[in-house]
Amino acid sequence: RSCNPPVGNLATGRTPITLTTCGQNSTELYCFYPDQNLLHQVSYGCGQPRCTKCNANQPDNSHLPSDMTDDFFANPISWWQSAQGVHREEIRLDFETEFYLTHVIAVFKSPRPAAMVLERSQDYGQTWRPYKYFSVNCTATFGLQDDLTEEGSMCTSRYSDAVPCTRGEVIYRALSPANKIEDPYSPEAQDLLKLTNLRLLLLKRQECPCHGSGLVEKPQRFAHYAIYDLIIRGSCFCNGHAEESPGSVGFLREPGSCVGVVHGKCVCRHNTAGDHCEKCAPLYNDQPWKPGDGKTGAPNECRKCRCHNHADSCHFDLSVWLASGKRSGGVCDNCKHNTEGHRCQRCKPGYYRDRGKPMSSTEVCKPCACQPMGSADATFSRSWRCHPKTGFCYCKPGVAGPNCDRCLMGYWGFGENGCRPCDCARDCDQHTGNCFNGYDNEPFFNIPIGGRIPDLVQTPTNESEEEWKWNDHEQGFSALRHPEKCVCKEKVLGSVTDFCQMKYAYVIKARILSAHDKGTHAEVVVKVKKVLKSGKVKIARSNRSIYPESWTNRGCTCPILNPGTDYLIAGQEDSRTSKLLVNMNSLVKPWKAYLGKQVSDILRTGCK
Repeated sequence: RSCNPPVGNLATGRTPITLTTCGQNSTELYCFYPDQNLLHQVSYGCGQPRCTKCNANQPDNSHLPSDMTDDFFANPISWWQSAQGVHREEIRLDFETEFYLTHVIAVFKSPRPAAMVLERSQDYGQTWRPYKYFSVNCTATFGLQDDLTEEGSMCTSRYSDAVPCTRGEVIYRALSPANKIEDPYSPEAQDLLKLTNLRLLLLKRQECPCHGSGLVEKPQRFAHYAIYDLIIRGSCFCNGHAEESPGSVGFLREPGSCVGVVHGKCVCRHNTAGDHCEKCAPLYNDQPWKPGDGKTGAPNECRKCRCHNHADSCHFDLSVWLASGKRSGGVCDNCKHNTEGHRCQRCKPGYYRDRGKPMSSTEVCKPCACQPMGSADATFSRSWRCHPKTGFCYCKPGVAGPNCDRCLMGYWGFGENGCRPCDCARDCDQHTGNCFNGYDNEPFFNIPIGGRIPDLVQTPTNESEEEWKWNDHEQGFSALRHPEKCVCKEKVLGSVTDFCQMKYAYVIKARILSAHDKGTHAEVVVKVKKVLKSGKVKIARSNRSIYPESWTNRGCTCPILNPGTDYLIAGQEDSRTSKLLVNMNSLVKPWKAYLGKQVSDILRTGCK
């Protein structure tokens, strides 16, 4: 719920500033009528005046501005007094921060002024605006109607009578029937109640009716302003996000400070911060800050940014807020632990996500372990050394392995430019390029990815299926190394009937990002750019893996997918594992716009 700090006397512990003080330059003699004779109508007589001296430098004879704001219960007869003969006097109270005002009470020792203005500033004294005008004749003095005859007027004669000649009160209420406020934290309420300075302008002095004929003392000795007490009721301004609680502000007794001083700093709730809870706490800027709602009681708490424990602060970004449909606008600051992004949700370049750890772990991002000589710089994101999700490195032509630290089978000469193709029917020595002539000691290998070989294998139809099966001891081999056994021919996009007979489960346009030898199978990471057809496996326009069938008929591993190239890929799927497959029956062609249109037309009109 919204919170309300307690109301106290803002003047307590603070010293007003006045233009003059009696006896500030030298001792002055002044006169007054005793209080007990002036509390009622003067018809009973005023008695004899008393005269005494005032000197600001003598504690027993001083009447300083601080005497207006001392404890009026402990010091009921202390007062401030102006110099003699002044007509215009100013009493100003400067606050160190913003406060909310409820009402002002001034108890005069001298007769109340015939004209006076109460003003406030909200910018530390640079500009001033009136709260209320006080005058015995509002129209003659200020050109305003009297609120005794016109409710809501800025001027009143209610507190300007000379009688009583002492202890007459001037009262101003910020919240009155004329100033109805439903929500005390609304902009309208703040404009009315918030202040940084308060000023009383005493504009016209008036004499007590006791000053009649036969006055023995000099009239100028009665010519001064004097105030017993100046009470300014209000509270610290906390925007509805703080209130009195054990150890918090509101009323606060600090070592060495006055008892009951209303301090201006709030102890904020609702994940807010600042002296006045005027902003969200550093890590709670996911939505715009709002004051508490004093009408409905809604706290309007600040919401925590989703930084996955990788940032100490965040800031609100309006464009992010609007783009999210006004659901989330927080942008994390200075992401730690090698993360980046609006929510520190991804690993920065040179690091990849450790899927074995939660996103909030300080060790979720691990450094790429790419072999500098074998990894490519010219990836689709130039600063990435490895894939941020898998950690697989982007290899140069002819280079293999998750870390790009060796040549592909059928390549040799690992160096700055990658690896060169073997000039052999089969594999060759990776260091010398010398061809292997026998099958003995040939290492087991999987799909060669990244070389230039034709796109599709045409299996002869006049051979029995048994002839293509391997026994448990036979090793797989590639068309690149065994052209005498595997015939890879480039298949062109044939007739509509030929294409439709293949019953492809998916047709996509994809860029090959990286290819990886997984030991038991191959995995190719692609960026799907366009989905022309999909089956049971859902395909989104994002990064995903496709799986070449490593050991196909006769061990042939055509087609080859080159990293960095856009392809038209049509193939089958394994709905049980949600994998997209590439095999010898797949159509894999470098992407051309006309080819994409041709296939789109076939899918739309030809295949029924």
